[in-house]
Amino acid sequence: MADVISMSAAAFHCSSLLFATTSNPRQPGLPPKFNLDGKSCNLSSSFAGVSRLPLTSRKQLHSFKVHATITETSQPKWWEKNAGPNMIDIHSTEEFLSALNDAGDRLVIVEFYGTWCASCKALFPKLCKTIQAHPEILFLKVNFDENKAMCKSLNVRVLPYFHFYRGAHGLLESFSCSLAKIQKMRDAIEMHRQPCNNSPSKRVGDLTLESVSAPFKKPGESN
Repeated sequence: MADVISMSAAAFHCSSLLFATTSNPRQPGLPPKFNLDGKSCNLSSSFAGVSRLPLTSRKQLHSFKVHATITETSQPKWWEKNAGPNMIDIHSTEEFLSALNDAGDRLVIVEFYGTWCASCKALFPKLCKTIQAHPEILFLKVNFDENKAMCKSLNVRVLPYFHFYRGAHGLLESFSCSLAKIQKMRDAIEMHRQPCNNSPSKRVGDLTLESVSAPFKKPGESN
């Protein structure tokens, strides 16, 4: 016999409403079919009758909710997305110095960002496209909250903030940049993509936090 579920008129704002459930002989593992008879009703209050559903249907609904929650939470956060093999997440001072040392004479761009920073989030998609267009550049991402001591030593006081390094020449340039000033980033890449022979020589292996934290000085500025 089919189970008969009688929904109250007060809960559903409708009269003479019956849900008749019949089993599915072809696929017994599936939940029962529902046949709706009677007048139309206001579905805004239909959740009042969920507790009266057959046990199999309630389990199926619970399983769907759990699956939907897992699917939603498994999506990567915006700062966890990766633009390619030339984009690396930095989690410590040791990783930072090691990445600079291993880069050789390759141009390295370091972005200091915060997961809560709206400007960082708005700029990130453009950065990803820029990095994908320049596979010869190494891009390092430094989470400010995970590396506060290092960021303080590197004089990072505003986000997003960028450092440009090249192995033989050390720190080339540093500046803040937003989505509205993305051209500033492109100009800096164009300027530094080729080694400059008249820059002061400095080996990456000699870099320490103290040496790289010195504020950037423009040409012509005195010590």
